Amino acid sequence: GLRGVRLNQWLSPQEMGEWGWRVPFFIGCLIVPALFVIRRSLEETPEFEARTHRPSLSQVLRSIGQNFGVVLAGTAMVVMTTVSFYLITAYTPTFGKNELQLSDLDSLLVTMCIGLSNFIWLPVMGAFSDRIGRKPLLLGASALALLTAYPALSWLVREPSFAGLLGVELWLSFLYSSYNGAMVVALTEVMPADVRTTGFSLAYSLATATFGGFTPAVCTWLIHTLDNRAAPGIWLSGAALLGLLATLVLFRRRGKEIAEAELANA
Repeated sequence: GLRGVRLNQWLSPQEMGEWGWRVPFFIGCLIVPALFVIRRSLEETPEFEARTHRPSLSQVLRSIGQNFGVVLAGTAMVVMTTVSFYLITAYTPTFGKNELQLSDLDSLLVTMCIGLSNFIWLPVMGAFSDRIGRKPLLLGASALALLTAYPALSWLVREPSFAGLLGVELWLSFLYSSYNGAMVVALTEVMPADVRTTGFSLAYSLATATFGGFTPAVCTWLIHTLDNRAAPGIWLSGAALLGLLATLVLFRRRGKEIAEAELANA
């Protein structure tokens, strides 16, 4: 967001259209080496570390097939995360400019504030989920998004303003961070050890490719089709409903597995 604000101030619209829009992507790529370092330093679960056999590709594919229902439910769980993220970040400048008639600078400032909000709330809510559990946060955040996304955007399009957009987006950022702070860990916990890495990656990639990445286009299409500038709230509410249902399904399955393991050890 900050890069967008600075580039908007430094470059002309023509320069932004020709090459300026590539600069944030290039700068963003510089974080990749740090991600590898962080990943290598993370601790694995005892169950995962106890595994000494490295499965072949055919065994991985067979395990994915046997646990495809879990992967599919995991994909539905991620939909809430990826749709809300793209809505409050990638789509905000377009929504602010085209639907609320705000300036480019105002829309980019809101996007910058959302990035800062996500940066603050994600680790806080992740730590909070360590204390109270993943399920309460997942259910609470998805239920609140389901109930408030469309009403909030309906109010915003009736009374468009910089302060209004900032307030609504900060609320959605809090819900996104509350959900995602718990979801990332929850998804690894509910995945069977046989498919934990592959299943997590597949679920996240499918949700991003089929829902999150298309969010700006879907929101624009819904606005024109329904002739309703608050229609992106419908898309987010649908994603929240998927997340809520997937959480119920996966944690019910997880509870059964824990009960069966305790019974077997008794």
